[in-house]
Amino acid sequence: MTARRDGDKTVVMVPAGLSAAEEREWIDTVLKRLAARERRRHPNDDALFDRARELSRRYLDDRAVPASVRWVTNQRSRWGSCTPEDGTIRLSAQLRGMPGWVVDYVLLHELAHLIVPGHGPPFWKLVNRYPRTERARGYLEGVAATAGLPLMDGDPPRDRLAEAGDAGRGFDGDLALDGDSGA
Repeated sequence: MTARRDGDKTVVMVPAGLSAAEEREWIDTVLKRLAARERRRHPNDDALFDRARELSRRYLDDRAVPASVRWVTNQRSRWGSCTPEDGTIRLSAQLRGMPGWVVDYVLLHELAHLIVPGHGPPFWKLVNRYPRTERARGYLEGVAATAGLPLMDGDPPRDRLAEAGDAGRGFDGDLALDGDSGA
């Protein structure tokens, strides 16, 4: 039994020899599984908010309390952004369909900005509580490189972040698509 999306249609292939009732039962089962998988890979804003609260509880001692968390389609050069003053977090819709642990990393990154606005050592200490931080960063860098997106060369190296801070960069707690994520 296989199923795949083809535009706005779902193509389900079933073994020959099934009765019409068995065929309908298997098609219903496969469609339910496909829908559940898509919900997990494409959570709505409510599910994203719930996930953010769980990540805050698990990795940030429940210290990050977002007012809202939502998907946005107008972020083309950032994976996510955060406005600490009002507690809003926005994730690029380009993350939809990526592995959950990558989305979790971006969410945790933005949640950490609710506690520490800049990209200094205290910020990275919080983010690095997430066990897949380096793996997720590598994944996102690979996606950006594959898409031919430019990588920012002008950012200070990691060891100069504390002295350089975020002065003059117009920082509002964002994780850039082009590699400007504090590395």
